[in-house]
This record gives sequence, structure tokens and C-alpha cells, in this order.
Amino acid sequence: MEKEKTTAEGDNRGGDALRADLNDALAALRAGGVVVYPTDTVWGIGCDATNSEAVRRIFEIKRRADSKALISLVADEPMLDRWVDDVPEAAWQLIDASAGVQPMTIVYDHPRGLAPELLAADGSAAIRIVGAGFAQRLCRMLRCPLVSTSANRSGDATPATFADIDPEILAAADYVAMTGRDDKTPHTPSSVVKISDGGVIKILRP
Repeated sequence: MEKEKTTAEGDNRGGDALRADLNDALAALRAGGVVVYPTDTVWGIGCDATNSEAVRRIFEIKRRADSKALISLVADEPMLDRWVDDVPEAAWQLIDASAGVQPMTIVYDHPRGLAPELLAADGSAAIRIVGAGFAQRLCRMLRCPLVSTSANRSGDATPATFADIDPEILAAADYVAMTGRDDKTPHTPSSVVKISDGGVIKILRP
């Protein structure tokens, strides 16, 4: 259930409140829990991407078929390199081109170390280098990829702001971040492209 907190909300909260929020989210993740948190796109439901049991809980919360792979976040390029074998040059080029323009998730053929439930039927996995902010800091603290799937039931509209999230989703999580709740700017999901061996690029979501 959501943990009660008395600190102020919003993106401009003081350093102590932000650190406390990050530490509480991290504690939930390390305990195998599920968290709801702000990303560089929409609010997400997340967990440790190496924890199969936690990943399965997210599928249950979203009422989503486990045949539909989920996105994972990493904090930076070195972290991506640790969790994907031989990142294609085309991927590095797309990452550079999209930086500061539009968040881009890339599907890689050779991920390593992720929970099997995060892999597509062909063994690929969707991973995004997350932009600066709460999610990036949480990834660095966790020291492994962080699952990120929109905070809604499968088939429902993606929530554009925190206020749009179904209360049942919030109640099902072990922790709900305080940071970013006051941000009223509508956000949309990232674009998704698949880069196969040989540099073949396929747009899955514009």
C-alpha cells in the first residue's frame, strides 16, 4: 500500500525531501516491491528488472498478458553497455540524435541479466536511457535496470499526469513517489524502435 508521507510534493521539493523519497522508493525496490514513480515521459509502474517475481506482479497489476514485454530503464550509456551485449552502432547514433529531442526506447537483440519475463519471444528486450530526473537517480541508486510501464490497466488510456492514475493502481503498489505529483504538464510515452543484428531499424511506436 502507499506509504504515508508528510513532505511537500512537486518537482521543486527540497533536497532532503527528494533524498527521502528516493530512499523510500529504493527500499521498496530492494525488498522486491513495486513502485509508482515519475519518468522522463509518463508516470510508470516499476520494479527491479532482475526480479522475476516483482515483474510478474506488475503484469498482474496491469492485467496485461505476459506475452507483451515491458520496457526497462537504465541511467546512462555505461549502464546500457553493461546490460546489452554488443550495442549496435546504429543504436548509439539514434541515442545521440534523440537526446534532448524525444525520449526513445530501443529494442535490443542481446540483453543480459534481465528477468526472463521482460524478454520478447525472440529474446529481445526494450531498454531506454532515461533522461535526468527522479527515475535516472533511482536507476543509479538501484544499480540495475528499472522496469517502466505506464501506470494504467492494460487497455486503459495512458495517464498524462499523476492525477489521472487510477487509485486502484496506486493502492496496489508498495510505494508511490511523492516527487512530481504537482506537475500538470501532459506527458506522452517514448517512441520505440527495434534494431536487429546488421543494423536493421524498425519503428514500433512513433
